[in-house]
Amino acid sequence: MFSHMMIGSNDLDRARRFYDALFEKEARTDDKGRLSYGRRGAVFMVGRPIDGAPATHSNGGTIGFAFDSPDEVDAWHARGVAAGGTAIEDPPGVREGSFGQLYLAYLRDPDGNKLCALHRLPA
Repeated sequence: MFSHMMIGSNDLDRARRFYDALFEKEARTDDKGRLSYGRRGAVFMVGRPIDGAPATHSNGGTIGFAFDSPDEVDAWHARGVAAGGTAIEDPPGVREGSFGQLYLAYLRDPDGNKLCALHRLPA
């Protein structure tokens, strides 16, 4: 459904260090200095707001990334914390809900954006 996701940062060097570690790859940088990370045809981007105002995080917003296993989710979460992210909500693990069993982990990046790693467990 989504082609890309773009978030703002007030410190692109800090954002690059965090997201390079989180995704275990170096960002591509475009001619406007925006960072981009691709996976499975989708792109996650980080840049300074075009309007020149400070970047702020979304209250109530979450950016979710799909993974193939609980081990990948755990590794993503550990890398994020080690790179300066903040673990939030419950520790990584299984959540039961109307969408079935999900293995989830949550972080806030250094700019305060809420991130989620998700693996859908078999029914």
